[in-house]
Amino acid sequence: MLHIETSCQYYLYNGDADMRKGFDSLCGIVSSQMQLDALSGAIYIFINKRRNQIKLLLWEGDGLSLYHKRLESGTYERPLMEDGKPDCMIAPQKLLFILQGVALQKIEYRKRFKKFAELSTPRKIVGSVR
Repeated sequence: MLHIETSCQYYLYNGDADMRKGFDSLCGIVSSQMQLDALSGAIYIFINKRRNQIKLLLWEGDGLSLYHKRLESGTYERPLMEDGKPDCMIAPQKLLFILQGVALQKIEYRKRFKKFAELSTPRKIVGSVR
């Protein structure tokens, strides 16, 4: 089961990933094109050209893990990114929205009361999924 944590960093590759690529090839993209370290503990996100498949690559301390999902219908939304930049860092909530099929351009957070102690704790995002 995939766990999205606020303590991790998430990097989305700004390109069309070939979903035939495995651990070593994706690590090569991370190091050569994204200029990042695949063994840093961050999670690297790859979406294919048709946007119906996604892969998440992560180092778990003793080996690499690869999460791969193919949609039977529909597509993943790719967040807006700067042209020419090989990657962008995204928030864990945005990754959850991408995986759940939520339209990223229409997300609006409503004002809520927060105690000072609650500012550092992550909040659960609950909503309907289309």
